[in-house]
Amino acid sequence: MTQEGDVVLVYMDNNPAFFARVEAINADVKPGWYQVKMLVLQIPLLIITWILREVYINGDEFTMGGRPVRVVKVVTPEEESLESDVELPGGPAPETAKSTSKPSEQTERGKVVSLADRRKKDQPS
Repeated sequence: MTQEGDVVLVYMDNNPAFFARVEAINADVKPGWYQVKMLVLQIPLLIITWILREVYINGDEFTMGGRPVRVVKVVTPEEESLESDVELPGGPAPETAKSTSKPSEQTERGKVVSLADRRKKDQPS
């Protein structure tokens, strides 16, 4: 069930239209209807109030001016370990990459040169 503080995705004509945060849900004068105040997350920010039934607040489709509309609660995906999910372009990070070469082969490839030290040598004193 969608509650105050939840982020929702509003679909119009079966296409995602905008994200909004539900600011308040208050009973309307008509029984079974609610005034739903939402902060539309766009630039500039916009506050809207729609009068909806509970089933509409929870994702059932309704029409507004003849256009189909749906309000769907956004569920935050479970956070998993970054090491298993994220792979940088070009392969795994150097510290997590498994070395297939022998230690002696790695030292023969070249040496690390400090650019800061080179700049000091190149500048006249």
